[in-house]
Amino acid sequence: MKLSDFDFHLPEDRIATRPAVPRSAARLLVAQGDNLTDARVSDLPDWLRPGDRLVLNDTRVIPARLSGRRCRTGPQGVSTAAIQVTLLEPRADGTWAALVKPLRKLKPGESVDFAAGLRARLEAVQDGQAHLRFNLSGPEFDAALDRAGAMPLPPYIAAKRPADARDRTDYQTVFAENPGAVAAPTASLHFDDALLAALRDIGVSFTFVTLHVGAGTFLPVKVEDVATHRMHAEWGRVDARAAAEIAETRAAGGRIIPVGTTALRLIETAARGGRIAAWEGETDIFIYPGFEFRVTDALMTNFHLPKSTLLMLVSALMGKDRIAAIYAHAVRNGYRFFSYGDASLLVP
Repeated sequence: MKLSDFDFHLPEDRIATRPAVPRSAARLLVAQGDNLTDARVSDLPDWLRPGDRLVLNDTRVIPARLSGRRCRTGPQGVSTAAIQVTLLEPRADGTWAALVKPLRKLKPGESVDFAAGLRARLEAVQDGQAHLRFNLSGPEFDAALDRAGAMPLPPYIAAKRPADARDRTDYQTVFAENPGAVAAPTASLHFDDALLAALRDIGVSFTFVTLHVGAGTFLPVKVEDVATHRMHAEWGRVDARAAAEIAETRAAGGRIIPVGTTALRLIETAARGGRIAAWEGETDIFIYPGFEFRVTDALMTNFHLPKSTLLMLVSALMGKDRIAAIYAHAVRNGYRFFSYGDASLLVP
């Protein structure tokens, strides 16, 4: 397979920069076999059935985007430079991996001052990433980051507008629990308390897993031969309770439906041995056509970027030609794409 096999034309005005209000008012394209139905996320109870289990990613997005100033004292006095930082993940040595712009303005040993008393020193640079050591840790760091940081909106939204106070709520799921993500599990953004209650009322169950979505989710695929692409790694956990719930549902004949590609990638990682089991660690699983799904029966997900690994994932689930037809329908009928866009329910 070639990268060009996963390309499609998307008009610029189809890229959503704000979510639907309320959350469940977003559109839902239901693809069940050969049938396509235009619906709303609030209609989801009509398309699920008692005994189904939704798998939800309970990661919490941290306000990982920081604006600061580097102060350097030299022969000509104190010079300053504006520095933009996007935190990626904590490292074992207590530093944070981060993207710094402009990185050339900062030398190892120099510090950047942010708001709320937060300061970071550049320890090293590796593979284009900065390793930053902050002056605060634990709850003090979390509190300062919450005051100083902004939500790390996807590049295609950040290019159009800066993050604002609304994004603090909009770019977080209503069941976010475990902080560590620098991108949201966006299919889950469509759920509100009323929809969750309506699904429970018809006998749909929920299982929570955690995968901290990294900025690598937005990295483009740069190789033409899809099979040679190397995925970024992300930390995740399927605990014993989650694994047992999924196994029991499958044994009872219920469907396992992950909400979002992050939840799908995580449970398929945990089922690599042939059956679902408790699992924790970093996963770099790459799902593209030809992949054998172990536990996934259907998927709720947003509409993805052309030539992206996520488009390859849904093509693996539904078939490349079928996904091409689904996306053509979505473009023709004005569906909104990407992180703040509309959703699809894909049932092979």
